[in-house]
Amino acid sequence: MSIHCLKGKGSSPLQVLGRMKNYIKQEGLKVSDEAWLIVDKDQWSEADLNQLHAWAEERVNYGLAVSNPQFEYWLLLHFEDGHDIANAQDCMTRLKRHLPHYDKGVEVERVTAASIEAAVKRAEQRDNPPCKDWPRKPGSTTVYRLVRKILAMDTASDGPPAR
Repeated sequence: MSIHCLKGKGSSPLQVLGRMKNYIKQEGLKVSDEAWLIVDKDQWSEADLNQLHAWAEERVNYGLAVSNPQFEYWLLLHFEDGHDIANAQDCMTRLKRHLPHYDKGVEVERVTAASIEAAVKRAEQRDNPPCKDWPRKPGSTTVYRLVRKILAMDTASDGPPAR
């Protein structure tokens, strides 16, 4: 199993989608491959996020993972339940209780298999009933859906864990 993270300038939903479309056009996808878009709600419009959701619905091996209000909410769930998050400032304040020096990077030793499993469980509990497109309210994320797939693939493979 291998995972490719597409990096580039710009993090708007349409820039992320454009990078993915270009990658697929250039590299293609095997039947067994999956392509996932990961974005945060941030200040992005519903129309932008709906375009990503529409793309994810085009094929069974496309996916969309969204954290609301921001990706750091997914990180927060590694340490606590993440209740009562109303905005990005709430999220960062709470995350910094657990990662005081956080600045868009996490010390690898702070993320363990147990904390990942806890984050998946917490996110799944918060996504109830499961959203069909993307999380509309702050304090929710669908990143767990992708992580659950990666964990299942990793345990099914005979090789080393994914990096």
